Amino acid sequence: MSVPVTHPFTSAILLAAGVSRRMGTLKALLDWQGRFLIIHQIVALREAGADEVVVVLGHRADELQARIGVNSDVYALGNVRCVVNADYAEGKTTSIKTGLRAVSAADDSAGPILLLNVDQPRSAATVGQVLQAHRDGEGALITIPTCDGKGGHPIAVSRTLYGELLDITEATQGMRAVTDRHKAETQRVELGAPELLWDVNTPEQYQAALAAAGLAG
Repeated sequence: MSVPVTHPFTSAILLAAGVSRRMGTLKALLDWQGRFLIIHQIVALREAGADEVVVVLGHRADELQARIGVNSDVYALGNVRCVVNADYAEGKTTSIKTGLRAVSAADDSAGPILLLNVDQPRSAATVGQVLQAHRDGEGALITIPTCDGKGGHPIAVSRTLYGELLDITEATQGMRAVTDRHKAETQRVELGAPELLWDVNTPEQYQAALAAAGLAG
């Protein structure tokens, strides 16, 4: 059963193409609240208000796509699809652009695009706050949530910037080139949620995030 759309169509891009070298095991398949982390992220994004989730895969794409495809929670929510970035080894910007090309609507009248990495575990409530802050931000093209003044994720980007986002490269530091160009239209919103800063790139960071979330054994 799909969630009804009551606002401009919102897309979320979940980046999950990396090799997970520092973790030593595939981060997308880490346990988070009894689910694979990639499943948790998909569900959180949909429940937060994203009308679709585009999952960008690369390393071990077939395995991850199979696990997503048989998950009953993902199936019940609907509007989730996977795309494969064959060039994922060339950097994150290639995955962002792969996801952008796969979103359902690219015109300015559609709602924002949320960008989140699979290794940044977030709750639906916190993602929903980011999305609402962007919708409430008059004239904001980019919304960056913060905790104690530090920028976190996911970020929300207006579809007005769709063309510029397709031009990002590793050489121009990816998204930074866009945010630097639109500082006047970027809002930093203090939400005070520590999870906005969680990144689980290493086993130590994973254990720290589990402890902070109250999930440590």
